[in-house]
Order: sequence, then C-alpha cells, then structure tokens
Amino acid sequence: MPNPTAAMLVIGDEILSGRTRDANMHFLAGELTKSGIDLQEVRIVSDRHDAIVEAVRALSAAYDTVVTSGGIGPTHDDITADAIADAFGAPIDVREDARALLAKHYETTGRELNAARLRMARIPDGATLIENPVSIAPGFTLGNVHVMAGVPSVFQAMVASVLPTLTGGEPLLSQTLRVARGEGDIAGPLAEIAAAHPDVSIGSYPFQQDGAFGANIVVRGMIGAKVDAAISDLALLFAE
Repeated sequence: MPNPTAAMLVIGDEILSGRTRDANMHFLAGELTKSGIDLQEVRIVSDRHDAIVEAVRALSAAYDTVVTSGGIGPTHDDITADAIADAFGAPIDVREDARALLAKHYETTGRELNAARLRMARIPDGATLIENPVSIAPGFTLGNVHVMAGVPSVFQAMVASVLPTLTGGEPLLSQTLRVARGEGDIAGPLAEIAAAHPDVSIGSYPFQQDGAFGANIVVRGMIGAKVDAAISDLALLFAE
C-alpha cells in the first residue's frame, strides 16, 4: 500500500523576491520522510489572496495532507488565515480560545494585546488550533490543511505538534554510492539497473571536485533488502 502523500505551500513575497531564504521546506521534507509520508509537491506563492486560495484548493484536493508556512502574523500583509477560510468557504473572526492564549501571553510579558496582535487570533470556523510553544500565537488545521508560521523556529515547533496526529506509512530508506565517473559515462548502465529494480527509486546527483567529475547515486525505497540489492548491483557494475 502506498504511503500517504503531502504537499507544502510556502507563502510570502519575501521568499519570491530573494530577500529571505526558505528553510522550512528542507525541515518538513525530512520530518515527513521519517514518518513515512511522501512530500510530492511544493509551491511558492506571493502574498496575493486569490493565489493562495487557488493553490490551497488544488493541493488540498490532490494530496492527503497540506502544510502551509507564512502569512499568519500581525501585519497587514499577513493574509493567509483569510485566504484559507475563503478556500474552504468558512467564516473567520477572532476566536475566544486563541484570544485567551494571546491575552495571557502578553499580560505575562507586560505588552499590550493591541488590534494588530489580535489579528493572530482570527481563526476560521471549524478549525482546530496548532500549539505554538515558541511565541504562543497558534496555527490552525482546517480540513487536511495545516496552517503554520513562516519563522523557522515556530514552524518547526508547529510541525512537531501536528506530526503525531497524521497517519504515516513506511519510512523511506536510502543508501548512497559515490562514483568517480561523469553522468554521461554512467547514464546507460544506470538506466539498466533502474529497470532491473523497479521497487526502488534511483537518482544521480553530479559533482565536480578538483577538476574531476563524479556522481552520488542515491537508492531510495521502503524495503531494506531491495535497497541493499540495488546498491550491491551498482557497486559491482561500477567497480569494473
């Protein structure tokens, strides 16, 4: 039985402009892989309401789980919550449980829960909150879409909150063989090995070191014996 599938939606003009380097995709891919959930697509969209709505609807329909990052802070361009609500046709307003979390936090820190900060308590009807032990302001889950902050430390904490609630599959195993030959030299034999081992995926990732070309050949699969068999055949082939 195939593993559950997932997609990620990264939201923010700062990512597309190059001002901010996204680290959340790399982290999420690793965590989902360990849980046996196949991350099959990642999209990046700007802070445009219609673009977010369109992407959420498409990804939610195509995959078992969708994780979003970015756009749930206190500023005017944090529009993700409203877009998610529209994508599901759900009303949205300040919710008491989220407001209470923020009120307690800001009272403890001696800061005001002003109108801008209260925006972070706007949650679509029917959503469940995602715990945020780092900065308190919650994310939320609506349908199969998990809406998280873009700040990496907060995103990682929210992923840790959500992962135990997801149905996983078999963890993906991998082994790597380093070959001191260029991809043009190994492409033909590599295709034959890949055809002989249909239950694993085989990828080639070239590098250049000290003027010499080589490739890291990575074998991935859910059954250890089949990964071992493919690696053994590759090692024998390229030892010649």
